[in-house]
Formats: sequence, structure tokens, C-alpha cells
Amino acid sequence: MILTVSHVTTYSYDRPMLSAAQSLRVFPSRFDGQRVIDWSVQIEGGTRGATFRDGAGDKIESWTLRGPLEAVVVRVAGQVETTDLAGVLQGHRETIAPEVYLRDTVPTEADQALRDLAQSAAGASGALDTAHRLSGAVAEAIAYRPGVTHAHTTAAEALALGEGVCQDHAHALIAMARCLEMPARYVSGYLFASEDGTPHEAAHAWAEVYIDGLGWVGFDAANRCCPDARYIRLGSGLDAQGAAPIRGVARGVGAESMDVTVALASAQQ
Repeated sequence: MILTVSHVTTYSYDRPMLSAAQSLRVFPSRFDGQRVIDWSVQIEGGTRGATFRDGAGDKIESWTLRGPLEAVVVRVAGQVETTDLAGVLQGHRETIAPEVYLRDTVPTEADQALRDLAQSAAGASGALDTAHRLSGAVAEAIAYRPGVTHAHTTAAEALALGEGVCQDHAHALIAMARCLEMPARYVSGYLFASEDGTPHEAAHAWAEVYIDGLGWVGFDAANRCCPDARYIRLGSGLDAQGAAPIRGVARGVGAESMDVTVALASAQQ
């Protein structure tokens, strides 16, 4: 599948800021399931700085801007050819050991309810079966409902609510997998449409679980599936903050607001 992406993030300030710096993780991952045809990243009025690839294989680029700044506009656009690998991250080069992703963070720390759910979902047919069962358990326990959680909602809080969004599903699945000593991480990216073809919020997140002998395998509990050709993978981290596509800081006393517009289309349609 060939997917086109248009992703615009605008930070607005009620008083001009003196300067700003941005760290961008908005580049499609390099693995067998993705081939970049064209990709452009620009910040209006900004200066591109260092570019590097971290130990998880993610490309990160820094930008700086000088004030006075009333807004910072980040534009990402491109086209990617995707292939369905049944969620398996084949051909992805990274140097971080999977065991690093056994470490808990505040959003992914498991309480007793998450530990109990993980134990009840554990399968007897191996790690891959267990990972599928964990994803299914999360989908059953946390209904998809936008607006009931926020950026800092933890996996335990989302489970207690019984509702949330893709970030909450991913955090809960990660927490439960780590309870069973299975390395798991958060993945950010894009989704063209849900499995039945219904348009979906294009900026998306899911989890990857490390399976011995197979490697990293993606699980999207929010859509009850593994990532396929409808997905574009950008980057990963221990949780949503670590995998955030855009992170930045502005110097000044103004209050900040943010607006994000993401659109995906299939070039074959």
C-alpha cells in the first residue's frame, strides 16, 4: 500500500517567546515493512541542527528558532510504501537490548488490577500466544472512548475507568507484558483506517512485545489487530513521552496552546 501523509503541528503563544528548540522523531522507521518514497520535515523560520539515529533505531532531528515567536509550525509530509508483515518488525536495526524495556515508568507501572489481568490472560502455548491474549484482554477491559482520559493518564487509571484511547491501550498492554517479564515498548505512528475501513484518527499508537526467536511484534489493542500495511511506524520508547513524535521547549513567559492536524490517504485510491 502507498500512503501519503500530511501532519501539521502548530504551537501558539499568547505573548511572543524569546526562542524555541524542537526535537523531532517524525521519520518513518527503516525496516522491511516500509519504504520511504518521499519525506519532508520543515519548521517555518527554524534552523535545522543535529540529526542522529538512537539505539532504538529511530531517527531524531533537532531544530532551533529565534524570537520573537508568536507561533511555531512543524510541517511533515511524505509518501511511504508499506507491506503487511503481520506485525513483525523484520529488518529493523537497533542496538538496545530488549531487556531494557522491562523497566517500568510512571504511566506503565502496574497495580494489582493490571497484574491480576495479566496473570488471567497468560496463555499456555508460548510467548506469542500470551501476547495475543494480553492484547485481547486489554481490548475487552478498556473500551475506546475519546475524551475521558488525558496525556498523563496512567495504565492503572485507564483500567479502573474502563475507557480510554490508543495511548491508554498501549500503556496497559505494556504494563501487563512487563508483569510477565516480557519486554514491551510504546510505538508512535500513523494509521490509515480501522480494519473495517472506517476512517480512524490518523495519529496513532500501539505496543510492541519482544518474542524470543521472532523479535519485536506489534499489537494494536485499540483495533484488536497487529499492525499491517495500513500503519506507518515512526518511533518507540518506554512510554508515550519517550516515543513522542515532537518534543520541545520555548523560552519566555507566554502561555502555549497546540493544534495538530494529521491526514492520511491511500495513493492507490
